[in-house]
Order: sequence, then structure tokens, then C-alpha cells
Amino acid sequence: MIKISKFGDITRFDLNRSFAGRGIYWTIAYLVDGLMIDTGCAHTALELLDSISNNEIEQVINTHSHEDHIGGNASLQDSNPNLPFFAHPLAIPVINDPEHNQPLHPYRQFVWGMPSPSQAQPIENGVFVETDNYRFKIIYTPGHTPEHLCLYEPDQKWVFTGDLFVGGRDRTIRAGSNIWQIIESLKLISALQLNIMYPSSARVRPEPVETLRSKIDYLEMMGNKVLTLADQGQNVDQICRELFGGPMWIELITWGHLSRRNLVRSYLISRSE
Repeated sequence: MIKISKFGDITRFDLNRSFAGRGIYWTIAYLVDGLMIDTGCAHTALELLDSISNNEIEQVINTHSHEDHIGGNASLQDSNPNLPFFAHPLAIPVINDPEHNQPLHPYRQFVWGMPSPSQAQPIENGVFVETDNYRFKIIYTPGHTPEHLCLYEPDQKWVFTGDLFVGGRDRTIRAGSNIWQIIESLKLISALQLNIMYPSSARVRPEPVETLRSKIDYLEMMGNKVLTLADQGQNVDQICRELFGGPMWIELITWGHLSRRNLVRSYLISRSE
């Protein structure tokens, strides 16, 4: 399932595996001036390839190595073997060999599918990626994953945030994410001059600085509450119940890979690292 939207020179692809006629979980890729930012999941790879057959893609950048962001790499690379792909150096082993370097939980296999191997080159923090009409600065933004990056166009004041920014008020987090790094990366991006934010897990946000700051304030507030309750002697499960309520369906479906416990533990563990 694919939905295509236009924002001036930017094309947004909302990609989703459908089940029983309904979409399960949307992920997003963007195409701007020959630059493809992420490629969706394996289940939608052929749909994405068909939808861009009339567009000239000159290069691809993956914001991170999760399967819903690299799943179309192999199809694009097969269609154009000379097409260059770029990612954070830590993402390269997963992109090259997803099955062995990033085994998937059953829910991830069902929703997004295992990407086929592809080849990518490492890209350095702070470098500019040039297109015919724009230039995008690579900004390393760890937290969601250690190898996460964002792209910033300083003249247009655009930022493509991958999964750094997720809409809503977080009550769960993936195992392996670092909540304090997420907060610092959000602060880094919010300090830029911004007109529009293009996230991969939320709607496009005009004038996004206030939205980013609100997110930072919420995450820091919850962190302070977690640390205060821990100092009072409450354990992880007690803190989960007090701050985030009872069990959530997403915790059951993901077998705890996305959970309140992971969020609380990240506040406690990553703060001490």
C-alpha cells in the first residue's frame, strides 16, 4: 500500500503493508531533487520502485538501518547498479547483510519483512550532500539507534528527521534505544533555523521548533519523574504503572520489544552511562 504526496519539490511516500484490507504501520520515504531519503520496507519495495520509475534518482541516503527504512534498497540497486547509497558507518554491516546482523522479531518480519542485502558507503557527520538545486548537511543524531542521522537543508531550512522525531507523547520505546541521547539529538536539531520538518513517523510539521521543544520538555519531565521515583525506592514495574498506566497492546504484540519497561530502564540505565 502506498500513498504519494507532494510538498513543492519534495515527494513523500507513505508505505504500508496491508492486512485484511487495512494498513498496519506506515513508514515514510522522501524524494527531493534526485535524492531518495530512506526506502521503506521489503513488503512495499516493488510498489516504491514502480511509483518512481519516471523519476530520476541519483543517490540514496538511509537515516538508519531499521528494516522499515532500508527495505527498498536492494530493489532500487538491482534496477540501477550504479546508484550510490550512503549511511552512517555503523549502519553499513546491517545494510550489507540484514539477516545476520539484524535478526527480526516475528512482528517485525510480519509488518515490514526482512530486507535483501544491498551495498552502501559510509557518510561522515557534517558533510554536505549536493543535488542540482539543494545541499543537505548530514547530522549524526544517535538515540533511536546509535547510527541514526538527519539531513538539513540550510538555505530552505528543511530537516528530514527519520525516526528521531515521533509524534505523540512516548509511553514506550524500542529495546536498545537511548532516551537521553534522543533528547540531546532533538535539542541539536531544534537549535537549527527551521521552516519545515519532514519526519518518517509523523505528519509534516511547518515551523517545527515549538513542536520539537515541546517534545524535549515532555521527555525531560518524564525522565525527572522516573529518576525521582527510583530515588524513592520504586522499582521499574512500579514506575511503569504510576507514570504510564497498565499494560499496552503494543507490548503484547511486540513481545516486549516496544514497552514501558524499556522506556523506564532507558531513563535509568543510559543516564548512568
